[in-house]
Amino acid sequence: MKSPAHRTRDIERQAGYLRPEHCAPPPPRTGSDTMWFIRDGCGIVCGIITWFLVFYAEFVVVFVMLLPAKNVFYSLFNGIIFNGLAFLALASHAKAMCTDPGAVPKGNATKEFIESLQLKPGQVVYKCPKCCSIKPDRAHHCSVCKRCIKKMDHHCPWVNNCVGENNQKYFVLFTMYIALISFHSLAMVAFHFVFCFEEDWTKCSNFSPPATVILLILLCFEGLLFLIFTAVMFGTQVHSICTDETGIEQLKKEERRWAKKSRWMNLKVVFGHPFSIAWLSPFAVPDHGKADIYQYIV
Repeated sequence: MKSPAHRTRDIERQAGYLRPEHCAPPPPRTGSDTMWFIRDGCGIVCGIITWFLVFYAEFVVVFVMLLPAKNVFYSLFNGIIFNGLAFLALASHAKAMCTDPGAVPKGNATKEFIESLQLKPGQVVYKCPKCCSIKPDRAHHCSVCKRCIKKMDHHCPWVNNCVGENNQKYFVLFTMYIALISFHSLAMVAFHFVFCFEEDWTKCSNFSPPATVILLILLCFEGLLFLIFTAVMFGTQVHSICTDETGIEQLKKEERRWAKKSRWMNLKVVFGHPFSIAWLSPFAVPDHGKADIYQYIV
């Protein structure tokens, strides 16, 4: 018995399914289209909450734990590490949110475009009936972005964007840096509690003891929650990259129709060729090198 995915492909192969006469040419790009941003209310709220939580952690770490500390080296060392990681986390979040994840041109299922593919007898192209586009292999339609996304892994409301072939690096860096600052903040909270138990509570914070305890407990809860969530997500993404199988492909158990590569090559496809310190930078655009180009023809 054929799977739902195979039955869908059979429907797409039927004559007349494409119906290019029903598709209007894609609108011309203007200056306002240069930055990718999804206008989704839930995603925008989640993105604002993410930034707010990072700034809350920043406030507690700096003004509750580091500035009142008597050891200047301790405050300076931990302040540089935490603020540096927090900056990289927010930069990665912004890049993941405002980078085109690999959207297929909308409305390109026109007669002219299909003819430009110069199809040979027996070759097949797939059309998305929702956004009227000819999509390459391994592309899936996102109901939130309202576009077909190449090598789409999933839509993440926390970055208000899909995670696809063009922004997966930034999403992985975002989860990694959030996990690191969460672990760092938890370690500092534990050290601060130990210090305050041995000293007078009025000397370990500029706030009152009750306010200090409440702020630290909230930070501890936030750090533990996000450490677990982002660490699991980071591990899931790295495993998905190494196996070259997106989250949607794993969920739908789609048959592998693409060439199998080594894990190291799969990592370089996402983070760039060759390996360098730029892998850890959200400001470095990955060079995909000799990565396979996704074809419209299968």
